[in-house]
Amino acid sequence: MKIVVVGAAGMAGSRIVAEAGGRGHRVTAVLRGLRPETLPPEVAAVRGEATDVELMTRLFTSADAVVGATRPAPGAEHAVTAVTTALLDAAAAAGTRILFIGGSAPLLAPGGGLVYDAPAYVPPAWRAIAAASIAQLDACRPHAADWAYLSPPALLEPGVRTGGYRRGATALVVGPDGSSRISAEDLAVAVLDELEQPSGERHFSVGY
Repeated sequence: MKIVVVGAAGMAGSRIVAEAGGRGHRVTAVLRGLRPETLPPEVAAVRGEATDVELMTRLFTSADAVVGATRPAPGAEHAVTAVTTALLDAAAAAGTRILFIGGSAPLLAPGGGLVYDAPAYVPPAWRAIAAASIAQLDACRPHAADWAYLSPPALLEPGVRTGGYRRGATALVVGPDGSSRISAEDLAVAVLDELEQPSGERHFSVGY
C-alpha cells in the first residue's frame, strides 16, 4: 500500500511511519518542519500544512490510505476543527480513506458518561486537548469523506512494541485495575492492522 501520514513527526505519527515501513508499505510523511534525522531514508518527506487542501488532495490522490496524526499545540486547540475539515475535504476530493488518530474524550467511560467528564482519566490539565478531540470527531461525523476515527486509551506514551492490544468499540478500553493505556508503538500496530484490513467501523478504540 501507499500510505500518507500527516503529522508524521509527532509521537504517534512517527511510530506509524516506522510500523508501515517495517511492513513494506510505501510511506509519504507530511511534515510542517524540516525532515527529522530519525525519519527512515526510504520514506518520502513532503513539507506542507494540513490546511493546504490543494496540496493534501494531490498527495492523497495517489495514496491507498491516509493517516491524520496531527495534534494541536497547547493553546491552539481551537484550530482542530479547521485542520480536520481540511483533511476531510482533501480526502473526499481524492477519493481516499482517511484514518484519524484522535483522543479518548469522546468514548464512554466505565462508570457511564463520557471519558471527558471522568477526572480519573482526564485531569484538569488535559481538559483543553480532550475537548479538542471531541470537536475533531464532531467535524468528522457529518462529512461525506470515507473516514474512521481511532480513540486511544487515556494514557498514550512511548514504550515497547509488543504487537498486542485489545480493540473496543466506542467505550474506553480498560484493564482489570481500571487503568487505560497503550504504547505509541502498539497504537501504530493497531493503525496498520486497520489500514490493511478495514473493519468498516467509523469510531473504535484500542488499549491493553
